[in-house]
Amino acid sequence: MGETIRNIAIVEDENGAASQLSAYIRRYGEENGCRFNIVRFNDAADFIAGYQSIYAVVFMDIQMPRMNGMDAAVALRNTDKTVSIVFITNLVQFAQKGYEVEAVGYLLKPVSYGDFALKFRKALDIYVMNEERSVTIKYQGGLCRISTDKLMYVEIIAHRLYYHLIDGDIEVTGVLSEAERELKDYGFLRCNKCYLVNPKFIVGVKGFELQVGNNTLQISRPRRATFLAELADWYAGRGERR
Repeated sequence: MGETIRNIAIVEDENGAASQLSAYIRRYGEENGCRFNIVRFNDAADFIAGYQSIYAVVFMDIQMPRMNGMDAAVALRNTDKTVSIVFITNLVQFAQKGYEVEAVGYLLKPVSYGDFALKFRKALDIYVMNEERSVTIKYQGGLCRISTDKLMYVEIIAHRLYYHLIDGDIEVTGVLSEAERELKDYGFLRCNKCYLVNPKFIVGVKGFELQVGNNTLQISRPRRATFLAELADWYAGRGERR
């Protein structure tokens, strides 16, 4: 297998700041034996309009014309739930809303290499962790990448699939059996014909009711014995094969 090359996006309208970040990324790669493909965008609106879920880390300037970095990050999260976002800003108060889009952190201009290296390492570590347990689904005419560690359960209603994530829901056209095939190796279990559940979020089972987070789901009578056996296997460490 060849060496992994990570795609890194820089969304920054200032040429000097973008060039400095590119130099820091190359230096980090040389010091740590990593390879990166750096793509620079000087307009956040163009970045979002043509976005593809191929990036490990996005460095996002907050203050930009047309679309600011915070609005761009919100739009980005609608398409990619796993990419690591690091904000670049002159004023720290602008970056403090970053938790709303699960940003890794922020870098204050002028950016020092020491601060950059710490945030970049954290961003890469988080991305790798999410990447290992992520799936891509068709969504709104494109693709959306989500982490299975944030997916509580999948529900089907009238030929529509609802992916219930801890930070929101995604609605797509599909059938539950296809989602089941894709998620089986991540430990997901079917408790009836309508639900596919992530056992990590199961907080209780009582009779034919299953508590998943704050949601109460129904266990079908024909599937109850099989579901409980599969759940016991998962708790014993045999149900999750990745």
